[in-house]
Amino acid sequence: MADKKLVRSADKKIAGVCGGLAEYFGLDVSIIRIVWLLCVLLGGFGLMAYLIMWIVMPAQK
Repeated sequence: MADKKLVRSADKKIAGVCGGLAEYFGLDVSIIRIVWLLCVLLGGFGLMAYLIMWIVMPAQK
């Protein structure tokens, strides 16, 4: 079993949170960013979740 860790990506636009999630789940980063944008616009919880993940997720070495 692969030892995967959830970390912020070095390939980043703002903080690397979406890139890190995309690498962890094996998805395209564009899909994660679109879903995140929809969460921000429709649900309102996306911005707070992004800020929390930015603080909690360690940076990629």
